[in-house]
Amino acid sequence: MLTLDLSIVMNENKVEANNGTTRPPSDPLLQWSKWQLLDSILPTGGFAHSFGLEAGMQSRIVSHPEDLQTHVIHVLENTASLLLPFVYSATISPDVDTWQHLDAILDATLTNEVSRKASVSQGSALMRVSASVFSEIPGLKMMRNVGLSGRNVWFHHAPVFGLVCGLIGLDGETAQRAYLFVTMRDVISAATRLNLVGPLGAAVLQHQVAVVAEEVLKKWKNREADEACQTSPLLDTVQGCHSYLFSRLFCS
Repeated sequence: MLTLDLSIVMNENKVEANNGTTRPPSDPLLQWSKWQLLDSILPTGGFAHSFGLEAGMQSRIVSHPEDLQTHVIHVLENTASLLLPFVYSATISPDVDTWQHLDAILDATLTNEVSRKASVSQGSALMRVSASVFSEIPGLKMMRNVGLSGRNVWFHHAPVFGLVCGLIGLDGETAQRAYLFVTMRDVISAATRLNLVGPLGAAVLQHQVAVVAEEVLKKWKNREADEACQTSPLLDTVQGCHSYLFSRLFCS
């Protein structure tokens, strides 16, 4: 009986996808898709990156656990100002032309080679995983194939994340909040593995910083890609030195 019900649901979703529509906000399946997109078990490679934290520790910018909260807030602020415009633009217009346009703009915007490679790595993984997981949306697989066959597609993470959010039915504000959450989750996880803070302390910190993250979202949300800007040049510079570290646990 369970198999029959599941097949019926999948068939209904395929009909919706083939008609070019997205799930309505009231659709309970949208919640499951949203939770899975944010689940740390989704193999997108985010935990291979420290968002400049490892380089910041070795350069003594982040020397104590007390410095970690400041670093996380700076990462969130910089992510919001620089990358949320690409997430938002891709979410509200999840089509192949908009995505490729945003992808090209972001590739030209990211002058830091370390963060650029990290963005491409995570974006490529997210597109590959999403095309397989959300198979009821054939547009994802089609767009991935178009990107793989094209010469000027890099699969940067922010536009891909917005594209996936838009195709599974998330609204622009939810997609932007989700992107900040994933960023905050990953950088605090990196701090745990770098022994800068314990697991319990990391959970407390994440709860405390969530208040600041919401304010950061309100400040930078719903901006177009041409409004993207860098607010923390020091963070960008330190992250750019990651490849020169004597020993490295993370890729960026």
